Amino acid sequence: MRKITFLLLLCCVLATTAVTFAAGKPQKKVPVLSLSGNAYQRGFQHGAQMRTAIAEVYKKWKASITKDTGKDPDAVIADFLRTSDYKTAILMYTPALWQEIQGMAAGSGQTEEDVLAFQLIDEYWGYLDRLKNGSVAKEHCSAIGVAATKSSPAYIAQNIDIDSFMHGYQVLLHIVASEDVPEQYIMSCAGFLGFAGMNNDGVGVVINALTDLNSEPEGLPVAFVTRGILNQNSGEKALDFVKNVNHATGQNYLIGTNNEVVNLEASATTVVPFYPVASRHVVYHTNHALANHDVKPWKQEYHARILAGTTPHTNSQKRFKALETRLANPETMLSPEVVQATLRSKDDPQSPVCVAFNKKNASFTFSSVLFTFGRKPSVQVTYGSPDKAGYHEYFFEQII
Repeated sequence: MRKITFLLLLCCVLATTAVTFAAGKPQKKVPVLSLSGNAYQRGFQHGAQMRTAIAEVYKKWKASITKDTGKDPDAVIADFLRTSDYKTAILMYTPALWQEIQGMAAGSGQTEEDVLAFQLIDEYWGYLDRLKNGSVAKEHCSAIGVAATKSSPAYIAQNIDIDSFMHGYQVLLHIVASEDVPEQYIMSCAGFLGFAGMNNDGVGVVINALTDLNSEPEGLPVAFVTRGILNQNSGEKALDFVKNVNHATGQNYLIGTNNEVVNLEASATTVVPFYPVASRHVVYHTNHALANHDVKPWKQEYHARILAGTTPHTNSQKRFKALETRLANPETMLSPEVVQATLRSKDDPQSPVCVAFNKKNASFTFSSVLFTFGRKPSVQVTYGSPDKAGYHEYFFEQII
């Protein structure tokens, strides 16, 4: 009876959503940018084809830096890069991506320093955090993974919540397979390497910032870890990559393969698996560490209170509870539709999983993504929050 009631409720929710979309304006699709050739050529194509958009979003990015710091953005960027050394780790672990940065700079007419700094979203938050010790509250993104069963493939999904100045610059990068990389779809912003993606070798990744974990200004930045994962041609190699690189920033990597989902909380010194459900069939995560205790000194008391359940619930905790309520019950029949409904949810109005764009707010759900594995893998993305935009599906040209 409980299953029947849940399914009826789900059908009503999905039907209402479909009617709302059908009655509204035509759904805007995320532009697809096809990139081919070697790494430098791919970066150059990205920069040249998105030249105007990149100039616009970089200008808005610098305005946001001034708002954050009250200082000249170029001076802040120079100090940020001067007090860190991400390039060494990039050249060590993902040298082709440095070539992509160089190509993007040449194609867009932006400086290499600006293009590099724009990739370092999480690292910039860490920079501000080091300066002010705990003043940065960046609680973004909700991620979900469901392992394969006999009757359904594995899939992973995420609401990509990011700064509002990026609205209107959504782009789905389609990397054509070549000798050095598999075919990939990567949800991104103009002038950025990518937030989350999937390749045609059955590897996908979605992420969550964990700003409470220790960072390392000489480690590999998040965007480069994400793209490094997607450059691997097997789930085993992808997991080895995450476990063996030196991480610049605390981050949760939820990695999907053709059969399983693996959730890893990574800090500067350690990578720890976290599974909220004993069976490991379903995984979900928001923006506070639960298994990795390599925590910043000024976050240790907060971390201890979260583990003890004695802290007032934060935005991240409220979203985690919403995911848990909807997904953890063993009687819940999980499906892509249930996951999409969860990513549209606003169970707590003050801390919703889905955040519609509002120019007055600092952040919003930039895109919602759903990556499905199995015999016919696919990528679904929205242009903005999934309560306002439908998912559009894309398939790979080459399936190994």
